[in-house]
Amino acid sequence: MSLTLIIIIVTSIISYQALNNRSMFNQLMHYPYAEARDKQYYRFLTSGFVHGSIGHLVINMYVLYIFGEAVERQFLQEFGETMGRLNYLLLYLITICLGDISTYFKHRNNPGFSSVGASGAISGIVFAYIIFFPWNMLLLFFIIPMPAILAGLLYLGYSSYASKNSNDRIDHDAHFYGAVFGFIFTIALKPSLLGEFLDQVNQHLPF
Repeated sequence: MSLTLIIIIVTSIISYQALNNRSMFNQLMHYPYAEARDKQYYRFLTSGFVHGSIGHLVINMYVLYIFGEAVERQFLQEFGETMGRLNYLLLYLITICLGDISTYFKHRNNPGFSSVGASGAISGIVFAYIIFFPWNMLLLFFIIPMPAILAGLLYLGYSSYASKNSNDRIDHDAHFYGAVFGFIFTIALKPSLLGEFLDQVNQHLPF
């Protein structure tokens, strides 16, 4: 069984339990006020394993399956069986945590803010995918077909804009910083991937 499927199963079980146990949900969610006041830093990680609704969970796990399976295969090719799995797991788990840092500093004195979901980590997985397959066609927001690299740039732009101008309670900062870290972390693991990525980008540019 792939590591991606294991993550999906574990996340689904925890999310389902938390949706049916409000106390558990409140203990696991990203809550900067409690993290700062009570040093409950474990929430940086646990928040990625709970979701606000079944729909939220299904969408995130579907996206993780599509992109995670592809990225995991590439990691196994690039780093071998053991290190490939380890690096992939580190990418996922650390990106969950780093995706929450921005909102931690922004809302650590705001008892009214909280967030949940694996979207930050999944954004990191998607941007690792872009390194390997920059010109593969994706559906931006499940609607608009375009090359992965262009979809990624538009996604970053939208996430940055929405984090400053939206009141929809979605943690757009986690999406943005998760995506950026996923790209940087993958390149840091094997710097030669940056040259390969740029070569792929240049080969398909129309000028």
